[in-house]
Amino acid sequence: MSNLLRPDETQTRPQRLVMGGLIGALFGLLAAYFYSRAAEDDVRVNGANRQRASTGEVIGLGLAALALLRQISEMGRSPARKK
Repeated sequence: MSNLLRPDETQTRPQRLVMGGLIGALFGLLAAYFYSRAAEDDVRVNGANRQRASTGEVIGLGLAALALLRQISEMGRSPARKK
């Protein structure tokens, strides 16, 4: 598969993977921070621990993550191949 890519593309692929990993890690840390902060605020206001996430919430979050991944992958396509 690497023979299908131009030489400059094979050199930038590791850079894209590292940058994607760093951005994903930062996004994950930010999401965990916001979730934890909201849970702490809820305990402070309501005086009770937050209930576990429902199945519907987890499924909705998973579908949103899949939609985000699809949008990111579409960014890499040429305008002629986008659907």
